Amino acid sequence: MARIFDVVEYPSEMVDEIVHRFPETGVADLRLGSQVIVRESQAAVFFRDGRALDVLGPGRHTITTANVPLLTGLLGKLFSDRTPFTAEVYYVSMREFADRKWGTPQPIIVRNTGVGLGIALLQGFGTYSFQVNDPQQFVTQIVGQLGGFHTADIENRLRTMLLSRLQDVLGETTSDNNVLDLIGLTDELSAAVRAKAQDDFLGVGLLLKSFYIGNLKPSDKSAKELRDMGMLDMQTYTQLQAADAMRDAAQNPAGGAGLTAGIGAGMGIGNVLSGSLANMTQNQQSQTQPTTSAPSTSMPDVMTPTEAAGFLKVSEEDVLAAINAGELKARKIGSAFRLTKEALQEYLNG
Repeated sequence: MARIFDVVEYPSEMVDEIVHRFPETGVADLRLGSQVIVRESQAAVFFRDGRALDVLGPGRHTITTANVPLLTGLLGKLFSDRTPFTAEVYYVSMREFADRKWGTPQPIIVRNTGVGLGIALLQGFGTYSFQVNDPQQFVTQIVGQLGGFHTADIENRLRTMLLSRLQDVLGETTSDNNVLDLIGLTDELSAAVRAKAQDDFLGVGLLLKSFYIGNLKPSDKSAKELRDMGMLDMQTYTQLQAADAMRDAAQNPAGGAGLTAGIGAGMGIGNVLSGSLANMTQNQQSQTQPTTSAPSTSMPDVMTPTEAAGFLKVSEEDVLAAINAGELKARKIGSAFRLTKEALQEYLNG
């Protein structure tokens, strides 16, 4: 004979557990007069035949057709108050799940008006907290028939909702502010994300209690990654590769004279970005003016050391030093050197 539960309870703190089903598998044999005990930080959703009949708050509840009126229609004619029936009880934690972590797995592309290339890649991290707002909605919509449901089971979904809203807020904010301005707007950004994401949380029976941006900073994505994302043209990419070479040389004192040393002495990332912005501005102006016979600024397939130095923004002596050191491939024709675009690109790629 199946065991009949006269008392149903779940005496657990439910630290990272949002929902616990009683019993975890199968159904419980209850009867009118059985008691359901609900702790102060819990709510209990009473189910029978796949239907949510009632939500019970903290306290001791005796199952009767008075406090669970929908039982009358489901059980039909009762022969006595001791008639057994099957049911499930889902205990839902109503505590606040605080100090949950979020972060940007991939940088967010935003406008950066008037600075550098006019775009920026931002990375950030912080914390948020939530709690169950509608126990019945959360159980029926998210948990289903699972025996238990923990914070880890839904955190990826919640972080995705938050990052989507963060991207919306950053897009709206950077239309009037550059990235440098965002540093002083973290409180405003946090409040805006919380407001935008609230409906997403309520849609699954949750309440977003807090959202904080702990840090928001430019990404350290390399020039190659930026180019693969379609954010850089060939000339700007070449210049940023040269800046990367300068940085690598500074981190490795034993490595390289020649072109790397020349770049370190004569060019910095700031100059690269400024030059790129100037080129972009010049290109935009040329598109609005009548076409003239101005020479092309694209990199030719074959170059002299002087031409290569011009593209790299270094001296001709630096290029010759790199050739003589064997760091940069070149062919000597008579008394003059010639370099190919592929050889220059190969050197910059390391």
